[in-house]
Amino acid sequence: MAAISERLAGVHHESRTYTGIWSWLATVDHKRIGIMYILSALFFMAFGGFEALVVRVQLWQPNNHVVSAETFNQLFTMHGVTMIFLVAMPILIGFINAIVPLQIGARDVAFPRMNALSLWLFVFGGLFLYSSFFFGSMPDAGWFNYVPLSGAKFSPGVGIDFYDIGLQISGIGTLMTAINFLVTILNMRAPGMRLLRMPLFTWSAMITMLLVLFAFPPITVNLILQMFDRLFGANFFNIAGGGNALLWQNLFWIFGHPEVYIVILPAFGIISEIVPVFAKKPLFGYESMAMALSVIAFLSFMVWTHHMFADGLGPVVNSIFAITSMLIAVPTGIKIFNWLATLWGGKIHFKTAMMYALSFIPLFVIGGVSGVMLAMAPADLQYNDSYFVVAHFHYVLFGGTLMGALAGLYYWFPKIWGRQLNETLGKINFWLVFIGFNVTFFPMHIVGLEGMPRRIATYSAGYGWTIWNQISTIGAFILLVGMLFLLYNLIITFARKPDAPADPWDGRSLEWATSSPAPEYNFAQTPLVRGRDPFWLEKREGSGQMQPAEPAGPIHMPSPSLAPIGIAFTLVLAGYGAVLHSAIIGGFFLLATFWQIGRALVAEDHGFHVTPHMGGEAQ
Repeated sequence: MAAISERLAGVHHESRTYTGIWSWLATVDHKRIGIMYILSALFFMAFGGFEALVVRVQLWQPNNHVVSAETFNQLFTMHGVTMIFLVAMPILIGFINAIVPLQIGARDVAFPRMNALSLWLFVFGGLFLYSSFFFGSMPDAGWFNYVPLSGAKFSPGVGIDFYDIGLQISGIGTLMTAINFLVTILNMRAPGMRLLRMPLFTWSAMITMLLVLFAFPPITVNLILQMFDRLFGANFFNIAGGGNALLWQNLFWIFGHPEVYIVILPAFGIISEIVPVFAKKPLFGYESMAMALSVIAFLSFMVWTHHMFADGLGPVVNSIFAITSMLIAVPTGIKIFNWLATLWGGKIHFKTAMMYALSFIPLFVIGGVSGVMLAMAPADLQYNDSYFVVAHFHYVLFGGTLMGALAGLYYWFPKIWGRQLNETLGKINFWLVFIGFNVTFFPMHIVGLEGMPRRIATYSAGYGWTIWNQISTIGAFILLVGMLFLLYNLIITFARKPDAPADPWDGRSLEWATSSPAPEYNFAQTPLVRGRDPFWLEKREGSGQMQPAEPAGPIHMPSPSLAPIGIAFTLVLAGYGAVLHSAIIGGFFLLATFWQIGRALVAEDHGFHVTPHMGGEAQ
């Protein structure tokens, strides 16, 4: 298939109406949408990283006054919200967009315009959230936004309103993504690609989207109820008015713990793709890996109350959720042992992607072990609300999710952008990030066990916390230097012309069977899948090219449209109307949003055709 794509003499487009920047704003191409997800996540990461650095500088020494306590609360809240909702999820959704249709041999996703709308809802939802800065009040009640702290009485500004509405806007986009990719994976696989022939990354994407489908409605309900409390004087969470503060906690963590797996399962999939390629061995225990991903997803909905052990729910409830929380370590351990078994006896190539993948394993194990410690209800009463929990959380989400995402960035960069990142700079980037991460977050275990509470703006001298906070702050700046090396690597790589071969790593799955970057239609002819690791199989046992499952001919592709970005933009304007308590503005733009949705639904999509011409060769 790669050779066919490279021999194309020309492409005939029947209708192309957008060029330049407009072609990106109107695109419905899953690969371009994936690129914009990744770049947007890196953009928001810069804000989240800056907020973290200010927090670390504030905690450099006792009784520090770099920022006020009020500003500190806003900084750590926005850091958490940004890294979870605007970085970790979107960057992984970006890889899913860019890679999964290629891995299953599809030409696009099931609903291309809905895919574009999902992107713009995320982007505008994030920008809406950050625009609260210009209204004098950013969210300040933590990323979990507990009531009554986040209620109108204790948070009277508009910051929490931006939190409620901004996360609803971006969350609608994520729900659309889940529906879109579930339909795509289940219905658009190439002939011969049964479920147990899908790459592990596609498996992880499918299970992640199932988690999103069931986990996001509870948080959406929570946000709507709080919006009614704050904007319309309802009493869902107001204890004085007959409400219940624990309702927020239950609904939030019914979403919040599956959310941890929403942002870690795709990273598991990335590691499962990289380790076999650079160990030059098939993945050990493929079926057990797929089953482990499924069991983790199921159990993730049965552990939420371990976040509420200190709420006084009683020994029976605490015992049940302690057991289920520890039980989830079993399928997680299966994956760890399978990766190690894949490495055993392999001819390991230490490329940057592989180094990130290898670092993922011990870092995630450390996070997992501390997670089992937190799952023991009596012990959790001691760890609760201490920096030990902060350390655990970051070993899972940074040591796991972001290390996995960086591994995926180096691994799939040639396929997505057609260029290869500099390996020397990549390894410097890796070591600085790896060292900086551990220097930053490992001391938090110690200072947490010594009693330092999380979310405090300053502390008194004499507790013995100063040295550990200073080490963590030094680590944060090492981490910054490491990320600057990544930025420099990206800049010099983008300055070059595309230079990546179709298959730079001797890959195993279908994305490596087409050119780098992949053409708009992905495959000139839909490939025929004859087994697991289909491209590797053809290279070892066949002709080295994927066998086509259809004759060559014109390919119909969906036409670009500005409707998705227009719908997302007017929905954000309706959000401003709600925050400003203007029924006229909010109602007008909400009606405009529905009007645009209606137009988009009834509009006929003529699409365009690409006609591969292969110079008279057999097709």
